[in-house]
Amino acid sequence: MDFAFMWDAFLTLLSGVPLTLNLAFMAVGLGAVLAMLLALMRMSGLKVLDWPAQAYVFVFRGTPLLVQIFLIYYGLGQFRPTLQEWGLWVFFREPYWCAVLALTLNTAAYASEIMRGGLQSVPHNQVEAARACGMSGFLLYRRVVFPIAVRQALPAYGSEIILMVKATSLASVITMMEVTGLAAKLISQTFRAIEVFVVAGLIYLIMNFIITRIIMAIEWWLSPHLRRPPAVEPRLEAAHV
Repeated sequence: MDFAFMWDAFLTLLSGVPLTLNLAFMAVGLGAVLAMLLALMRMSGLKVLDWPAQAYVFVFRGTPLLVQIFLIYYGLGQFRPTLQEWGLWVFFREPYWCAVLALTLNTAAYASEIMRGGLQSVPHNQVEAARACGMSGFLLYRRVVFPIAVRQALPAYGSEIILMVKATSLASVITMMEVTGLAAKLISQTFRAIEVFVVAGLIYLIMNFIITRIIMAIEWWLSPHLRRPPAVEPRLEAAHV
């Protein structure tokens, strides 16, 4: 192991961290909106909404993300004249937007099931108690359902965020120079795969460590009822004379 080379490789790969995080959080943010829509479709009780959502989740959870990236970037390129006619080629010709689209569609399928589980985990008696207090509609969801659902779903959703950070490495196959893309380029120049991949793995480990700590802090903030109450020292009773 050449530690001087590994340090230089670390500084080189570090320049790919902003793009890696950009891809991950763009996908997670857009995917969360789509996932909530899918979860509500699944819970609507209407087959015309439930079946398309089930089909979407089945397809994107049942096929590899790498295949989805290839189909969006290379597959849709075969329909270039049609995409140009519809004004969509400006979007699909860019590797960045194709990667964001593939990651978004993929994470939405997993996140929708996480959100659906969180919504279904809300105790029915708490919903009924809120209704008895006069809450209904959006107010009921905002003050009772969503806070409880978020608290229940956060650990699993945090794992999905971490998976998305690692999944951005697949964007390197469509020429994206994030951490893994820069690592592949550096290996092709130096032929020192072990050192470069060890450094790349360390960078991903550091990023995910920070993300897990942020998620744990949010979970602690959302769960005041689980914190240990502060110790209260017994007051000394005044002596009666």
